[in-house]
Amino acid sequence: MFGIDSEKLIILAVIVAIVLGPKRLPEYAKKLAEWVRKFRSFADNAQAQLSEEIGEDVDWRKLDPRQYDPRRIIREALTEPVGGASAGGHTAAVAELQRQESVRAAKPIQSLAEGESAPFDSEAT
Repeated sequence: MFGIDSEKLIILAVIVAIVLGPKRLPEYAKKLAEWVRKFRSFADNAQAQLSEEIGEDVDWRKLDPRQYDPRRIIREALTEPVGGASAGGHTAAVAELQRQESVRAAKPIQSLAEGESAPFDSEAT
């Protein structure tokens, strides 16, 4: 609860009891109990209203924002089988990309001669 363990909570309660004193402590305890009851009723009403508006047959996994994590999407895309049913009609496109990648990997890397500038593509920028 807010990073407060039981020892700190007890110490805090003792300090509050000393500061408020025995005369004002019951009054503040009643106010705290009233606030807790109001908060609980507010939370119950909000939950009931949400259930009423959304309905009982809600698939909460579809509403989970973690499903849109780009790292998870990429990981799933990279781990799905290439020729399987999940690839659908993209099998030919995936095969072409793999072929192009293997052709690029097969080309030897050429070093630039002394004083030679790197190739520049004016349309790429």
